[in-house]
Amino acid sequence: MRLDDACEKRHIRNWDRMEKLLDQYQVKPLVGIIPHCEDEAMSGFEEDTQFWKRVSRWQQKGWVMAMHGYNHVYATECGGINPVNKRSEFAGETLEVQKEKIAKGIQIMRNHQVEPKVFFAPSHTFDENTLRALKEESDIRIISDTPANRSYSRYGMTFVPQQSGAVRELPFQEITFCYHPNAMSEQEFVTLELFLKKHHQEFITFPEITVTRKRDLIDLMVSKLYFARRGR
Repeated sequence: MRLDDACEKRHIRNWDRMEKLLDQYQVKPLVGIIPHCEDEAMSGFEEDTQFWKRVSRWQQKGWVMAMHGYNHVYATECGGINPVNKRSEFAGETLEVQKEKIAKGIQIMRNHQVEPKVFFAPSHTFDENTLRALKEESDIRIISDTPANRSYSRYGMTFVPQQSGAVRELPFQEITFCYHPNAMSEQEFVTLELFLKKHHQEFITFPEITVTRKRDLIDLMVSKLYFARRGR
């Protein structure tokens, strides 16, 4: 389970509801923190003055913290090497720009006693410069993204696949469901709870280990079918 867009300005009631639900079924998610959010889409939410204390509490419960970009502002119309969307904070930017964003984001998180081991970009879009910037400016070697059957190694990184934006039964060995609590509807919460009632024992904590296996034919087929359906 992956939760996107955690930052000071957020839909606090939805996040509290999600936390209560996941605690009820003992599911420990991966949480994507925006270190310095400047996304105007978040401006209408209430500011959580206790946000970083909440992050500390999440960590104490065994939730895994990830770096979710730097400011969550789209700078290009590039899909990069995972073209789920044609917009990006990172893909298409120079290496130096990306290194600066990564370095600043890491420092903010470290200032709040958070040492991220996982990265995922806004809109799922990044390129090889993003991966190089992560290697040069952080200890992050795990990416939560790309469609595949199970985790694999590429570009010197471990990719843990992320295949769906809502819970459903899928025929993959490893599945990451990606939710945005800030934008969740009542029906989405209802559907999620029904799924957790049935499948909560199948969820695991996000793996903070690197793997060495390369993508195999099944992984490549999953990726090809995924992007074919999206018209990419």
